[in-house]
This record gives sequence, structure tokens and C-alpha cells, in this order.
Amino acid sequence: MKKIIVASKNPVKVNATQQAFVRMFPDEQFEVMGCEVESGVNDQPFSNEETFKGAVTRARNAQGKYHEADYWVGIEGGVEKSNHGMLAFAWIYVISKDEQTGQSKTGAFYLPKEVVYLVEQGIELGKATDAVFNQDNSKQKGGAVGVLTHGELDRTEYYQHAVVLALIPLVNPKLY
Repeated sequence: MKKIIVASKNPVKVNATQQAFVRMFPDEQFEVMGCEVESGVNDQPFSNEETFKGAVTRARNAQGKYHEADYWVGIEGGVEKSNHGMLAFAWIYVISKDEQTGQSKTGAFYLPKEVVYLVEQGIELGKATDAVFNQDNSKQKGGAVGVLTHGELDRTEYYQHAVVLALIPLVNPKLY
């Protein structure tokens, strides 16, 4: 059985990782565990670069804390202003025990003005989403993407696709 450490205890991130690994390695069995580690970035990263750094730092810190695993996965959500508004997205960074790495980014979507206003005031996206849409702990459920798509795409599915993409170099090692 292969052991995967997800650098978060958020069940959305843990479940998305487990589902992605099962899809990409259907003949393997996995034990997936979440752990709390520092991201090395702000609680709410405000750029593509800061968000990517958070995913890498989370994966590396999980690797440093749990040496016996086969894979370490960092998932970091972030926001970034553009000419059209504020985009939300996440970076995924995966490390294998033989130091192969894979990375991917989710799709990005624009946040509503009320949510943007709160995020710009220093409120983390999950809490801003909860406040605007009268939710409770949405980041461990459907997240902003779930609320804004009326449940058609929840946060687990949103992250799962990006974890699958991050695994491409690991399932095709001769190509990378």
C-alpha cells in the first residue's frame, strides 16, 4: 500500500488527492493522510507566484515531517487581480519518494464584487464566501466554486482534476 501525505487536514484536499491517485494509478492501493504544515505564504496568497510557492512549501514541509511516505501533495488556493476583476485558483505540487515532481494549476474563475471587497480587506476567501453567501465553513465543503456554480462543480472535483494533471510526469516518467 502506497502512503500519500496531503499537506492539509482539509477533507476537500485529502479527498481530491485520494480520488486523483485512484484514477491515475488504478492498480495501486493508497493510504491518504492529511497533516498540518506551514505554507510559508500569507493565509490568503495574493498572486500566482505566492500561491505556487505555498503549494511547493506545503509539499516539502510535509515531506520533511513524514519521511516514510511515497508521495507528498501540496495544494494552495490563491487569488490574483486582473484587468477584469479578481481570479481565484489553486496550485498543486506533488513529490514522489524518488524526488520526481509534478505540478498543475486549477482553472481560474472570477469572484463577485462583494467577495472581492472582503478579500481586499484582509478576509480569507473561504470566510469571505461564508459571509457573502451565508455559508458555514464552505472551504471544507463546496467552496466558492461550489456556491458560484450552484453545486455543479464542488471544490473536491475542482481540485481533483488539477491533481490528476499534476500526476502526469509521475505516470509518464520516461517522458519527463
